[in-house]
Amino acid sequence: MDPMPEERETRAAEPLTQWVQRIAHAVRAFDRRHPLPWDLTFTGFWVTAALIDYVGGGWENVARNKDVPASLLLTMTLGLSLPLLWRRTHPRAVLCAIAPMAVANAWSGAVLQAALLQLVVVYHIALRRPLRSLWWTTILVITPEFVTVARHSKRSWDEQVVPLLLSIALCAAIGITVRTRRDYTEALEDRARRLETERDQQAQLAAAAERARIAREMHDIIGHNLSVITGLADGGRYAAAKSPDRAAQALDAIATTSRQALTELRRLLDVLREEDRPAADLTPQPALTDLDQLIDGVRKAGLPVSTTIHGTPAITPGRQLTVYRVIQEALTNTLKHAGPGATSQIEMSYDDGAVTVTVTDTGRGGDTDGTGGRGLPGMRERTALYSGTLEAGPLPEGGWRVRLHLPEETPQ
Repeated sequence: MDPMPEERETRAAEPLTQWVQRIAHAVRAFDRRHPLPWDLTFTGFWVTAALIDYVGGGWENVARNKDVPASLLLTMTLGLSLPLLWRRTHPRAVLCAIAPMAVANAWSGAVLQAALLQLVVVYHIALRRPLRSLWWTTILVITPEFVTVARHSKRSWDEQVVPLLLSIALCAAIGITVRTRRDYTEALEDRARRLETERDQQAQLAAAAERARIAREMHDIIGHNLSVITGLADGGRYAAAKSPDRAAQALDAIATTSRQALTELRRLLDVLREEDRPAADLTPQPALTDLDQLIDGVRKAGLPVSTTIHGTPAITPGRQLTVYRVIQEALTNTLKHAGPGATSQIEMSYDDGAVTVTVTDTGRGGDTDGTGGRGLPGMRERTALYSGTLEAGPLPEGGWRVRLHLPEETPQ
């Protein structure tokens, strides 16, 4: 039965298990950085063991022929063990180097136990080389056993060959298992790296989108309010000589508009602070209820504006912000480019969830393609967010028109 998640977490959190994992990880990391010390230690151990078997005469306990020359015994002992130093980097070459010694060992009847070190090379071939190499590896390792059976053994071949075959299969299985686990771990690590890269890319894209949004908001806030302030200042300058009261009213309106612009800028720039607060609470989000205040400010700046509304608004706050910003940008452009004596008219039509807004003026117009600033491109970007359309251009009879249409929002 599969343990519950709580049991798995508890088991993984055992101090002994964590200690063993840390030690194993440190050993593997050291081995990857410095493979030679471990290779020398491993090879030195088996060379020493083989030499002890040779010097102590232990090989005679299993030998088929005890009259093998000492020089041949020493050569076979070193030939079967010393090549293990290169078992990880060149396992097939090592096996080919050991094979003649194994055949000589079988032919002479010495039957040195060092011949079993071929199984270590089999493991490394299964771990590091294509699995098809195991066919000729098995043939190369088992051939000396047939030589021993043919020359020195009175027992049937299966009594000696089958155990060796099982040993080869076991070593190959261990190598394949370790290889599979290693490949799986590498795949997980690669996936983690790719996910981390994708996360960083998403963060960069989000930051770029946020910068673009903040740039649009700052353009809308600064451009509109400065245009209103400029209009009020011009009107106050003309009225100062003839009507000081009107000039004082213009100065009051300039102060009010400036404070409003500063407040919106502070709220917008607060989004950039690293505080544990929702960004939505810090971002200015005008709605349709703020249109009257917007239009009053434009009128105080000297631009007569008339409004016509058909239907009842029933749109989401995000779409209301788009409508507000488009009207704000259209009126700002009129203040900038329409010239003296211009008027503006706003017509808004609501049909269920759809909305159509038309802003026209009687001025001389401005940039016809919207490439002179961020105003028209910003309006088009906002409109595209809600699958809407935006048309802006001069009228045949003179003046300028901006037409926004947002279709009914499709339920998700």
